[in-house]
Amino acid sequence: MTVSKQMSIGEVLRMDRRTADVFMSVGMHCLGCPHATAESIEDACAAHGADADALVEKLNALLSDR
Repeated sequence: MTVSKQMSIGEVLRMDRRTADVFMSVGMHCLGCPHATAESIEDACAAHGADADALVEKLNALLSDR
């Protein structure tokens, strides 16, 4: 499965727990909070001042390494 900006952080974490390190590397440390299950990666990046396209690229690179 490929990660998109419309997916929630929770969805991606359920795909592969290793993605937590990628989220934390861009300042998203509250991976268990309610927002992580409800808001999209794009919305979370906007709130944290992160580049959603770059984050999705990192996540997909990690997942393609499986």
